[in-house]
Amino acid sequence: MLLPAKNEVARQLRRYRMWERVMLAAPADTAARDHFEDSGYTLCVLMGKRCAREAVAAAERYLQTTLPAYLQEQTGQTRKSRAVPHGPRPSGVPPRGGRAVGTRSAQFPSRVRRR
Repeated sequence: MLLPAKNEVARQLRRYRMWERVMLAAPADTAARDHFEDSGYTLCVLMGKRCAREAVAAAERYLQTTLPAYLQEQTGQTRKSRAVPHGPRPSGVPPRGGRAVGTRSAQFPSRVRRR
């Protein structure tokens, strides 16, 4: 997962909050509303979220946590062990260094280049 620099996220979050205050102070100001919506869209793009509220929440979590903790929270996965699986191989998976059964090179050995 590609994530933005924390300083950029912090800058965009400050920008969003500033335009939010301006828009709430003057709700009829269309320029303030446009800037507010633009800053929300920018946060959505940075954080990979579909709505501004989710993007703001994700940006705040991202700035408050470490990178591994944030990634684990977003993916919902725990660290996977690197242990070698035991037991039989699933069907269709060739042994190491061998050819899979049913591949073109196994069906037509004369077409395989020999060195």
